Amino acid sequence: MKKLHITSGILLSAILMTSSCKKFDDMLTNPREANVDQVEVEYFLNNAIVDAQMDPHIAERIFVLYWKNASRQQLGSTLTIGADNDDWNRDYFTYISGWLNAANTAIQVADEKQAKGTAWPYNESLKQVARIWRAYLMSEMSDNFGPIPVNGFQGTNPDFADVKTVYYHILDELKDAGTKLDGAATAAPEAKYDAAYGWKYAKWKKYAVSLRMRLAMRLSEVDEQKAKSEFEAAAKEAAITTMDDAFQVQEKADGYNALNGVMSREWNSQIMSATLENIFTGLGGIATTDLLPADFHSYIRAANDAGIKLTNHFSTKTNEPLAGYFQDGIPPSLDPRALKAFPLAGDFDNLDFCRYGDWSITERDLIDDDGDLVRKLNGKFTWNGWQSGDWGVYNSRNQLRSYPGANPRLALKFRNSTNKRIFFAPWETYFLLAEAALRGWDVPTTAKAAYETGVKLNFDYWGVTAFAANYLASSDYNRFGTSASWDHTTEPPATHQMTYKDGYTGTPGVVNVLYPVNNIYKNGTIKNDRLTKIITQKYISNLPWLPLESWNDHRRLGLPFYENPSVESPLPNMKQLTESNYMHNQVNFFAQRLRYPASLRNANAKGYAQAMEALDGEDTNFTPLWWAQK
Repeated sequence: MKKLHITSGILLSAILMTSSCKKFDDMLTNPREANVDQVEVEYFLNNAIVDAQMDPHIAERIFVLYWKNASRQQLGSTLTIGADNDDWNRDYFTYISGWLNAANTAIQVADEKQAKGTAWPYNESLKQVARIWRAYLMSEMSDNFGPIPVNGFQGTNPDFADVKTVYYHILDELKDAGTKLDGAATAAPEAKYDAAYGWKYAKWKKYAVSLRMRLAMRLSEVDEQKAKSEFEAAAKEAAITTMDDAFQVQEKADGYNALNGVMSREWNSQIMSATLENIFTGLGGIATTDLLPADFHSYIRAANDAGIKLTNHFSTKTNEPLAGYFQDGIPPSLDPRALKAFPLAGDFDNLDFCRYGDWSITERDLIDDDGDLVRKLNGKFTWNGWQSGDWGVYNSRNQLRSYPGANPRLALKFRNSTNKRIFFAPWETYFLLAEAALRGWDVPTTAKAAYETGVKLNFDYWGVTAFAANYLASSDYNRFGTSASWDHTTEPPATHQMTYKDGYTGTPGVVNVLYPVNNIYKNGTIKNDRLTKIITQKYISNLPWLPLESWNDHRRLGLPFYENPSVESPLPNMKQLTESNYMHNQVNFFAQRLRYPASLRNANAKGYAQAMEALDGEDTNFTPLWWAQK
């Protein structure tokens, strides 16, 4: 009787875990062989979905320390300073190859059962669901490394294909599988084997459509005609437009497994970044007095208050607009989602305040080079995010910047494994439609209507619906010079005047603060056009579940603005960023991909050579992918 090689597939997961001299045939002996009648499609598909939620080992390394850093969702290092880790890359390559193995094996089992005449009535439906999920996994793998196999499911070492071929293949798969999946079908295995939708096939079809729009838009800057045709075709079909249809998976706090929260490791501080601080501040014109109880109001500062100038303790060699200043209070206007995502340091009565790590101490020392106290600084009820990079001597002088208890940190509800991890939400569908309409593509909505619907849906998710109307009417700029109102496209002035207090002498002063120049986007001439608004709102809405998509948008468009890391000392992995150019923004100041693990070169030299030819660049973090800005 025919045997099913349940470890067959992309092979790379097995290869990377074994010596380069070990033959694949040796890895396919019993007990890893099974009769097709002994296994079920849903078992493999369930593994492919659940395992891709990432167990704590790989989640910490990839989701938190790579994606969240690269997307500036938190204060971090690694990719923000052009550094990755070969062991982490090997682990992730191994893990995602395994997830792809499981999805492909589900398809293989479905085909063999159909051929034998032993298939369940839902066999075809599960096969199409597996193809849709496999398409997502392939996009995730390619968006991290670049060229990957598209034929990596034949039981032999696969050939690597360039990113264009990969994307064309994925888009074809989504179109075909989505068409063949009968959304009205009801026959299904137990719902527990589909952690996303419980075998509601109509929802899977909508996910295929929305995912197709996402990936079509990825090609907008390099292959616009293909992007346009694929997007327009997908936009004619039913997509994810409500949270009831969102692709999300319930996290669980029990044990150590793939359903533990992706952000649950307590030693990861997840301090708010400078990018988020500046995007949130002033955007939407909602008064902070309406967002916080009266006990906080005495901490609210004037709109033009830059805070305390402490340039002997805070790095200034960056294009972050308020580098060198400490905000000793709360801005008078914040995006209503800001404090929901990042409760203030010292807000101990807040049910979402995170008590992981050192959370109870909010006051820290600033010292001199001899270790003597210069002054104390209290982070309680203050709004500060920090840029990454090498702070040089300021690292040792400043004991507040990276201390968990003294800074806003990600809310507990995203860290305690009780939430649902979102892979695709309705607001993303609308932001994609808004961008498509803005480009003049044929979609069933206007850009403005889609943009405002996306914002409102995300406000609903955060429980701040009451502020949406005023927010969307606001022409107030955030610190990057972008406003929320669709109809307000007036550019901000080059600078705006702010007051400050010298942190060492107490002397007041006035400073002209620059609205930062984003040289990557339209040569730095634009800060408040409609595409910037769309991507800014998409960026906020992606928080915290979709850092990879935020990284993708920044690689594709250079939006939203990301500040450069500090270069008080040279960055060994980013030598192109120096003391002479840190006020300028350019593509190679931002990581573009992960390097292939060294084990791939050792185990599959032919495949690695194919990947390098397809990548058309060096195997570094700074080689842009085919669809990205160059």
